[in-house]
Amino acid sequence: MSDTSVPYIRTVKELREITRSWRASGKTVALIPTMGALHAGHLSLIRAGKAACDRVITSIFVNPTQFAPNEDFAEYPRTFDDDLAKLASVDCDLVWAPTADVMYPEGFATMITPKGAAQGLETDFRPHFFQGVATVCCKLFTQTQADVAVFGQKDYQQLCVIRQIVRDLDLPLKIIGAPTVREDDGLAMSSRNAYLSDAERGIATRLHQVLAAVAEDVRSGTAIDDACTVQASALVDAGFKSVDYLTVRDAHTLAIPAPDTPYQDLRIVVAAWLGKTRLIDNIAC
Repeated sequence: MSDTSVPYIRTVKELREITRSWRASGKTVALIPTMGALHAGHLSLIRAGKAACDRVITSIFVNPTQFAPNEDFAEYPRTFDDDLAKLASVDCDLVWAPTADVMYPEGFATMITPKGAAQGLETDFRPHFFQGVATVCCKLFTQTQADVAVFGQKDYQQLCVIRQIVRDLDLPLKIIGAPTVREDDGLAMSSRNAYLSDAERGIATRLHQVLAAVAEDVRSGTAIDDACTVQASALVDAGFKSVDYLTVRDAHTLAIPAPDTPYQDLRIVVAAWLGKTRLIDNIAC
């Protein structure tokens, strides 16, 4: 355990000793899973956890199983000391920071492969992703025995997948989806925003503007496919390299919506490349 104002631990044995003592005194526990490189969006999740439970654990683990060999695992920002200082500012109770050999010890051979909400969108481009996310989250839930876990809505498909896993596997915790936190110009806060050059950062705000334009077009009667095609072209015209997807889905299942789906049950989702950085975002229709 560290001597910082926010204690951190690296073994399951220590973690369970602490959570066992909390539970013995009647305390409830919230988990906020992160990969570190924390920003104000993450801190909003800790606040949501504190509002829901007596104690909050933030996990910091850059999970190798959700990165493909050609992705940015090695370059992903790691700012552990700065993360601890930020967590201290919001009164986080404990940091769970396992190493890879703790999370995936020698001989580890069990992975969870979700379907349903995990099919399409992200998995059309990152087919490995949700297997890694599902496996590490189930391990985190089991390790911490949390009553609540808080995830941001920015990663909307991930939130839907986690809710599905908890429901399907009868896991004894509640999943809270916290609103996306944005910069003043509308860009969703993300650890990967640090990859953007100054010029790219000026272009990046178009992502949220395009989502808003799709919502306005659809609500005014434009066909969904037409609205998305026009606005995907607008992203490329603005300087984005390519658009993996810009589409409207059922907000609960992420299936292609039926024609009579109410606007309040629709979610607009996007993933696009700006230079070497892949940005994702979403809004309600």
